[in-house]
Amino acid sequence: MPVYLDHNATTPIDERVFEAMLPCLKGSCYGNPSSQHRQGRESQQALQHARAQVAMLVGVQPRQVIFTSGGTEANNLALKGMMSVVDAGSRLVVAATEHSSVLEAARALQCEGYPLAFAGVDDDGVVSPTEFERVLIEHKTALVSVMLANNETGVVQDVVQLSELARRRGVMMHTDAVQALGKIDVNFDALGVSAMSLSAHKIGGPKGVGALVVEKGLMLQPMVHGGGHEAGLRAGTENMAGIVGFGAAAALIHPGLEARAEHCEQLRDRTEQALQKIAGVVVFAQQAKRLPNTIFFAVEGIEGATLLMSLDREGIAVSSGSACASGSGESSHVLKAMGVDDSLAHGAVRVSFGSGNTMKDVEQLISTLQEQVESLLKLNSGWT
Repeated sequence: MPVYLDHNATTPIDERVFEAMLPCLKGSCYGNPSSQHRQGRESQQALQHARAQVAMLVGVQPRQVIFTSGGTEANNLALKGMMSVVDAGSRLVVAATEHSSVLEAARALQCEGYPLAFAGVDDDGVVSPTEFERVLIEHKTALVSVMLANNETGVVQDVVQLSELARRRGVMMHTDAVQALGKIDVNFDALGVSAMSLSAHKIGGPKGVGALVVEKGLMLQPMVHGGGHEAGLRAGTENMAGIVGFGAAAALIHPGLEARAEHCEQLRDRTEQALQKIAGVVVFAQQAKRLPNTIFFAVEGIEGATLLMSLDREGIAVSSGSACASGSGESSHVLKAMGVDDSLAHGAVRVSFGSGNTMKDVEQLISTLQEQVESLLKLNSGWT
């Protein structure tokens, strides 16, 4: 049986979510939610119900939830929409280990004339509060973005402390919580941020839908113009099936969160114990607070892409890092920021568990990994 261990890239859609979406795909919920007739009102009711479900998951009011096409658009809307209303010359600061959708949005803003700076991380990928505050002090900073949990290493940042430091200086803060949602408790008000990005397909929902959660009264300019949808902040007829699916996934993911996290942590810890017995294995950020389901490691002397394909041929799906950056040929920018040697960074492989995985999956992974590592090292030594 195939073993899927790439839940940080995407999760299988929950059957109950699929059932909730069906009326929008082939049933009665086909009206445009902006229309005034009965079919439109029914769609509008379904839209607002889903908004309330997502809002409840993260502890906000429904009107604070802006639906988008996914986490990438939410990150872009946050950075570009918030920076467009600040004073000229104000700086944007992002953590060096952010997702590519934050880094590229930040670089695009830099090309438009907004000063950009990066907050560094330590060897475990953690943003130091002292370093963070130093960067904010250096220049007039308007906005800072630090992700709640890293998609590659699983490192969980102390966003609460960082947001407190930012607010003391009148700096807005955004956090990309896409990878954290459904794995740890995520409460918007408790984090103290101005805006937060979410995505449905990381929690058993459909792809192509996400949300930006904003604090009340936040000034934000839309990126997409054309209508009054989403309180005028995201024009375009809403993806009703996707949004309803997001709402259903949000309602389903919170119950049992603690038990699911404990289950994944047991799988992760058992895997790491076994990895320590394989020569040349290095587990990244092992000393930091991490998501309970994520392991990022490398085997010295073996390319990550090669190991990934070897495992794939044996029916085991893992990742060589961020799915959004796969195929680029570049080693992980996250590991580079952590000071990891480039040759080792090229060997990085990510394992990310889900609630459906079992100890049997772990044993299959470990036994297959041991066989493949031994085989690849022998092959490599034959070429030298």
